[in-house]
Amino acid sequence: MDSNKKTAPPKQNGKKRLVPTQLVSPPTGPQGPYKLPKNQHFSDHRRFGFSNIMLVLVIVFLFAPLIVVIFYSFNESKGMRWTGVSLKWYVQLFMESEALWKAFTNSFIIAISSSIVATVLGSLASIGIKWYKFKSRTYIQIASFLPMVLPEVIIGISMLIFFTAVKIPLGMFTIFVAHTTFNIPFVFLLVSARLDEFDFSIIEAARDLGATERQTLFKVVIPSIMPAIVSSMLMSVTMSLEDFVITFFVSGPGSTTLPLYVYSMIRYGVSPVINSLSLVLILGIMILALSLKRFLKTIAASS
Repeated sequence: MDSNKKTAPPKQNGKKRLVPTQLVSPPTGPQGPYKLPKNQHFSDHRRFGFSNIMLVLVIVFLFAPLIVVIFYSFNESKGMRWTGVSLKWYVQLFMESEALWKAFTNSFIIAISSSIVATVLGSLASIGIKWYKFKSRTYIQIASFLPMVLPEVIIGISMLIFFTAVKIPLGMFTIFVAHTTFNIPFVFLLVSARLDEFDFSIIEAARDLGATERQTLFKVVIPSIMPAIVSSMLMSVTMSLEDFVITFFVSGPGSTTLPLYVYSMIRYGVSPVINSLSLVLILGIMILALSLKRFLKTIAASS
């Protein structure tokens, strides 16, 4: 009997038994990512493509002024002509600039306090808009975006008229109210964008398990949107620190902030102390960002 002769598959109940098809053998050769020959390149991987050139131009446009400011903070003379390396402007910054540090303290207090209040109000407002359904819901959403669209001059003048009409003296409190007002829409927008991706069936599951509305809010909803809340608060702090136009209209005696103080110094000539302060602020922001990096990653992972 020929051993090479293939035998027919056995029959079961009068039917032929199905034989599985033969699997394709894996490809031979070294494994790893595919590499093009040396004479072939993708068009997106050009060394000097248009996108790379635009990236370099944007980076230079953003960071060149900072480099110039840092460079001239070590200049010995007050003008733009380089005369030598000196640290006297840093000595003057830390030893002879009480008014400047007073303005910086005012800006810091207003930025922290207004951002905390704006974050709480804006987050609760966005949660309420997404959680409850009522007739004027759409109109409130539209009205909340008006401070983001209107020019800051109009907002500043309107707040000045309001504070004057209700006879509130201009000062730290009026700046705090103004900064809280224009920060709330930005917090509302960021938290609402995070809530658009939120699965509200989790709320129904929490209610089915016996959680009250307050427990659901503080133990389910807020931990899930915590990255958006922290991001909106950091953005509010940044916007409050650098605001000038609105602060100019609602500030009063003894409430000078850092932007107002810098503007008053520029009117009488640019002082290299501002360059030294810029370097100190840049280093402080970099240290703060690096220290908060792990914290923000932990919040994002836990949510």
